[in-house]
Amino acid sequence: MIDFEPGEEQALIIETVHAFAENEIRPVCREADEAGEPPASVVEAAHELGLVANSLPEAHGGGGERSAITGVLIAEELAWGDMAIALAVLSPGLLGYPVADFGSDSLQSEILPGLMGDSFVPGSLAMVEPRFDFDVLRPQTTAKKDGSEFLLDGVKCQVPWLEGLRHVVVIAADDEGLAAFVLPCGIEGLSTEAELKMGLIGLPTVELTLSSVRVDASARLSASDADIRRMIDRGRIALAAAGVGTARASFEVSRDYAKERETFGQPIATRQAIAFKLADMAIEIDGARLLVWEAAAALDRGEDAARLARLAYDQTMRVALTVTDGAVQVYGGHGYIREYLPELHLRNVAGFASFETLTLL
Repeated sequence: MIDFEPGEEQALIIETVHAFAENEIRPVCREADEAGEPPASVVEAAHELGLVANSLPEAHGGGGERSAITGVLIAEELAWGDMAIALAVLSPGLLGYPVADFGSDSLQSEILPGLMGDSFVPGSLAMVEPRFDFDVLRPQTTAKKDGSEFLLDGVKCQVPWLEGLRHVVVIAADDEGLAAFVLPCGIEGLSTEAELKMGLIGLPTVELTLSSVRVDASARLSASDADIRRMIDRGRIALAAAGVGTARASFEVSRDYAKERETFGQPIATRQAIAFKLADMAIEIDGARLLVWEAAAALDRGEDAARLARLAYDQTMRVALTVTDGAVQVYGGHGYIREYLPELHLRNVAGFASFETLTLL
């Protein structure tokens, strides 16, 4: 028999993270959107919960409890509060997980303890490129061997760039295929330009340009093509979970609004068109969540999850757009006003089709 009920420990994680999202994230989501960055107090408070640190190796001060299922449960609840802040809170994993999985001992000792220290330190990963024919498995960013060093050239976009960032993981193509490098943010030849986005404004991102960036071979992670493909799968599943959380938040606020808003003496939730729309939204969200859980479970079993990750990501992209747009419609004219959440939710998921590596699990 298949059991979809979270275990006791998982239920506690859901309860804890949801309470944090409700009490700390949701009240400041509009502030983050207006300011273009997450409130420092919120990311510091999230850091104290150890949401990423608990998954990093014990040898470097982490909890050693890496689980894709746990990761998607956390991502959904955080994104229920706000997707942009959720991705900011989880950003240390963009650096920490690749280094923990594929970094040398010296690289792990240099980077991982800093991600688990007293203060929040973000991480970043540069994979997407600003061209219409971009293929995540065939980047045009190159890494050419030059003695004991590599020269990196190319342009990346949608790269999370939070204040305090120290290192970024860059995906490039070298003579062996796909390759991943860890670069300090101040390295010569690396430049950034802030991106102006329609949504996810609370998560600062940049276009990153690499002009003959010279790095030692020790900066290259040991990740193979297959390893980087699995990294992509983990990113897609994590983003899908965040999409489910945002869709759920949008459904819940529109459902509650429909129960309170009256026309002709009755709540609009009693109108067939609204009731059917809300029912369809709930069904779609539950279906997307099950796809995300199935993909995450495959990762935890060590199976090839590429197909399941793609299915979960594509379906959640469609569901998140449909549900958030539906919420705007339920609110009517109010759905278009910044005072209410539906327009923020819709803007945050509008770019879903182009996201790839805004988070990992």
